Amino acid sequence: MSQMPQQAALSKCPSCEEPLESGDRFCGACGYDLSVVPARPADEPTIAMNGTVPPQAAVPAAWPTPTAGAVPPRPTTPPPGPPAPGPHPAPGGVSGAASAGAPHPAAPDPHPPTPNTRAAPANDAASAGAPGHPAAADRPAPSPGAPAQPGAAPATAQGTPVPAHPAVSAAPSAGVRLDRRAPAEGAGGGDDYPLQAPDPRVAAEPAAVCVACRAGRVDDDGYCENCGHAQPRERDHMEQERGPVAAVSDRGLRHHRNEDAFAVGTTTLPDGSPVSVAVVCDGVSSATRPDEASLAASRAANASLLDALPRGTHPQQAMHEAILAASEAVDALAGEQPAEAREHAPQQNAPACTIVGAVVTAGLLVVGWVGDSRAYWIPVDRSAPAARLTEDDSWAAQMVAAGLMGEAEAYADHRAHAITGWLGADAYELEPHTAAFKPDRPGVVVVCTDGLWNYAESVEEMAEAVPADAAARPLHAARVLVGHALDGGGHDNVTVALVPFPAVPQGAGSA
Repeated sequence: MSQMPQQAALSKCPSCEEPLESGDRFCGACGYDLSVVPARPADEPTIAMNGTVPPQAAVPAAWPTPTAGAVPPRPTTPPPGPPAPGPHPAPGGVSGAASAGAPHPAAPDPHPPTPNTRAAPANDAASAGAPGHPAAADRPAPSPGAPAQPGAAPATAQGTPVPAHPAVSAAPSAGVRLDRRAPAEGAGGGDDYPLQAPDPRVAAEPAAVCVACRAGRVDDDGYCENCGHAQPRERDHMEQERGPVAAVSDRGLRHHRNEDAFAVGTTTLPDGSPVSVAVVCDGVSSATRPDEASLAASRAANASLLDALPRGTHPQQAMHEAILAASEAVDALAGEQPAEAREHAPQQNAPACTIVGAVVTAGLLVVGWVGDSRAYWIPVDRSAPAARLTEDDSWAAQMVAAGLMGEAEAYADHRAHAITGWLGADAYELEPHTAAFKPDRPGVVVVCTDGLWNYAESVEEMAEAVPADAAARPLHAARVLVGHALDGGGHDNVTVALVPFPAVPQGAGSA
């Protein structure tokens, strides 16, 4: 018989608590037959709130349930409006649940990097493509007494079913009675049913948000699941300031990662005078794991210098030992390659990088290098000439030194950047270069990779690119020089460290 007047009086489904519309005969969420439901009596919460259990109202032992076959197929269109909260709210719950987006394939770099090469030919094995990363189901475990979300699959954060509270069970099966009263703690029984969705009031662990679309979740592989945008890595842009020394490194505009690294620091000599240290390394792109090589070398060289100088080691000797320490650190990376990888790619080059460093004391400037990273001297008084303090270990430098080509012609050749010296297990013979200078005026030492000097190759061009206040504001000047390279095209990673000369008193810092 018709129960329309009674149906109009119901505002929520007695089974799933979903909102009802006037004239509904069946629940649009769970399909409950509303024609057999009497008017619902008042209900009272049965969960302790703030440590107090409210008085229990008279609640029937069970709600009537439909007979077998009375539940029709669920409508395809869900009822409008958000789901109403259940009658048993969990104390301290947080509203809102995180949703995991669909996995998105990693977006390829539209500008492949131009790799640095060694002068010696090498047969590099192609790296295998990384498999796709499915989206993780970051679903929190539901708290007891939480309302179910109809239509969702029951799962925890690991995807396993969750036992349910009988007061928030799923849509009833034919002939099953639903006990609306909360059972005693620890009680179980046959009225327990799996939840259809996690508790939306339990806050999930916040996920990283895409820097591009500001909406998508960042997957474990560093790409947005919504727009596919690659997220910035920690080494994409780095800045550091240690006392009077400052350094900046940037991935550039064409490379897919930053293979440069730097380390800066300050210490004191045995007599208490201050000393500043800067080390810059450039990973060889044609080698395997060049980013790891540059990082290991810069850290090892910096640690060696900061250990040797306070013990009274002469700065030039300390620089020589620091380059050897950096070489050992890079060599060690070759032995860390898994045996399976060595078997599949026996001709793959060992990790390798270049290195350049500077040590500045009260009256002495020492530089050391292997490869084509450079150091420049730029006086504060621009009326005095600037100078390049290093000589490249490269094909172009060899052609110029041998008198076979002019500098402009040699560096315009496509073989110009093929290096003849580097740090790595497969280096021909390690020959650390060191040089000591005693400038007669204040200035600044520019220590950089070819990602910078490619856009200011001559001494005059570099002096023009360095800001006039670089000695007083080294970090600002380093940012300006990186910007100069990016404005020029940013075809390579760019790293620059600035060391004022003479060193400022310890603890004064830079402006």
